[in-house]
Amino acid sequence: MNKLKENSTLISTVGCIVFLVLGMILDFGFHRQYSWIIYLASVISGGTEITIDGFKELWAEKHFNVDLLMILAAVSAGLIGDWREGAVLIFIFSLSHLMEEYATEKSAREINSLMNRQPKKARKILANGEYTIIATDDLVVGDRVAVFKGENIPTDGVILKGASELDESVVNGESVPRLKSVGAEVYGGTINLGNELEFEVNKDQSETVFAKIIKLVEAAQNSQTKTESFIQRIENRYVMLIIFGVPLAVLFFYLGLHWDWNESVYRGVNLLVVASPCALVASSTPALLSAISNGARHGVLFKGGTYLEELAEIQSIAFDKTGTLTKGEFSVTDEYWAQTKEQMIPYVLGLEEKSTHPLAQAIVKHWQTEYESYPLQTEEITASGIQSISEKNKYYVGKKRGNYADPNQLLEWKQAGKTVIYVEENDQFSGAIALLDTLNTNAKEAVNYFNQAGIHTVMLTGDNRHTAATMAKEVNIEEYFGELLPEDKVTYVQQQKEKYGKNGMVGDGVNDAPALATATIGVAMGEGTDVAMDVADVVIMENNLAKLVYTHRLSKKMKNVIKQNIIFSVAVILTLITLNLLQILTIPIAVVGHEGSTILVILNGLRLLKEEKALF
Repeated sequence: MNKLKENSTLISTVGCIVFLVLGMILDFGFHRQYSWIIYLASVISGGTEITIDGFKELWAEKHFNVDLLMILAAVSAGLIGDWREGAVLIFIFSLSHLMEEYATEKSAREINSLMNRQPKKARKILANGEYTIIATDDLVVGDRVAVFKGENIPTDGVILKGASELDESVVNGESVPRLKSVGAEVYGGTINLGNELEFEVNKDQSETVFAKIIKLVEAAQNSQTKTESFIQRIENRYVMLIIFGVPLAVLFFYLGLHWDWNESVYRGVNLLVVASPCALVASSTPALLSAISNGARHGVLFKGGTYLEELAEIQSIAFDKTGTLTKGEFSVTDEYWAQTKEQMIPYVLGLEEKSTHPLAQAIVKHWQTEYESYPLQTEEITASGIQSISEKNKYYVGKKRGNYADPNQLLEWKQAGKTVIYVEENDQFSGAIALLDTLNTNAKEAVNYFNQAGIHTVMLTGDNRHTAATMAKEVNIEEYFGELLPEDKVTYVQQQKEKYGKNGMVGDGVNDAPALATATIGVAMGEGTDVAMDVADVVIMENNLAKLVYTHRLSKKMKNVIKQNIIFSVAVILTLITLNLLQILTIPIAVVGHEGSTILVILNGLRLLKEEKALF
């Protein structure tokens, strides 16, 4: 029963065409006196569901839609003796409905394919080391889980034992497997391609990256673009205008133009058909759903159709540096000590090992095998560094705070674009560490793409001006600002918006959260971080700026497709109305022209399901 309900549009469309063909056979077999009955059956078969839906919307929302216009046109055609034309109209209209449902279902299948990637069962490890199979939904934070080769990771967690390559395409759209080992995070729905892994669950089922992806895609599919919202707002008034305007037009044809009554009614029925905004109404939805599905396949998530549409309209785009234009994977390149190195490094490690900042982790990684850290109670200073007071001495690592002159060596590091970390004891210079970051994947190519597209590019970073200048030159960015606090980034993003209009901000979704929220479009680059999903309007699940270019091209293509559809729809309506007033248009041609344009508009929207060609 449920299967019949799901395929009701297909069944009614098939019934409509079957009766239509039978009616035509009777016509050709010279039994014309009976054919109208078969054509009426065709209209009833194809039009019943459309009629019910139209009246339901009218009753519930007090909203006239094109469904009622089509039924009214088909019945009107029958009443003047053209039941065949009415049946053709209903068939093509029903076929266009079927194609719209296909677009919706195609988009919904992206969610279903995602959901099918998450296993229903998990292999929980008991305290005695034995395994037990439980429902994935029954896993709780702290549970230990084993995953064998070829199996899907059931939920998010951190690897405790083993190393293996994982297929993470369901999360980030990247087909190349990633090698992960102890301490790395794994995501539900990804596939273990290698050795057995043991991991500890670190999130509730509702908070996993996989669950959030599904929620975001569902929300985007149920959203609208501004164009679509506008079309729906005018649909009710437009349909009412046609319903009340056609009878007046018939009277004008008869009394004003002195056409005979049958011709006036015939032209009125034609007008009812060709003036209906079916194609116009279908201009946006299939295109939007197709674009959202396309993005989801490539690890790009939109929080709503509006953001997908507005991304194509940005005139300025700002990039964070660390973690966006660069990988955020630093390595120590130089060091300078004003005090004994062996004395200071244990304090440096004691401070930095408490921090999750990429610079701190790089410093710890560089010296942790040579020195033992000094145990310290630390205090983090936002956007500056970290400090501790030990034995009445204050130790600090981070940006420069003391009032002293930099040694020449440090100036050379800065000129070379390296990040300099100061080590201070009691606000006095004790040493410095130079680190270098590496460019992110396709960073230079992505910036060049936006430059060539006429979109102003700017870099906003907390690093010093020398580092900012070196990076800006390397990636050909047009404007840059360094030594910025999070609130400074907000100020510059707001200035860009006032100067250029709609703008974008691309960041890692953590320190850049205020700026992401301020920009017209906030784009979070990241491996599915919670902050990225919560703050940004668009989430790109992999730190590959080629995905950003793909997303922008997809949004521009969608906007162009919708524009093409609207122009084509309006042009067809105006052309058919003109032909009707010239008494050239017949009902069959009106039906084919009008409903055919609707089908073409839907097919044009479905083109967005196709893969975009990679630029680099």
